Amino acid sequence: MNIKIEKLTNEQIEERGIKSWPIWEKEISRFDWYYDSMEECLLLEGKVIVESENGERVVFGKGDFVTFPKGLSCIWDIKEAVKKHYNFK
Repeated sequence: MNIKIEKLTNEQIEERGIKSWPIWEKEISRFDWYYDSMEECLLLEGKVIVESENGERVVFGKGDFVTFPKGLSCIWDIKEAVKKHYNFK
């Protein structure tokens, strides 16, 4: 299960209506997470390392657009407090 990280242009952000999505914030922490649906998010602040069950590690932060696949079990390791727009599909 691959986590996809992209850089979107301001035009792409506008086209997708991302700025109207809800915002989630979280302090520095480490926790288990399971995606029962696909999530897309745009990080406004922060730095995160996500470790999947198969040992894949991805690092992302401010300005990254991240897509998490449905069915992913992982550990979120928040290194810098996070603020993100998010959307579940």
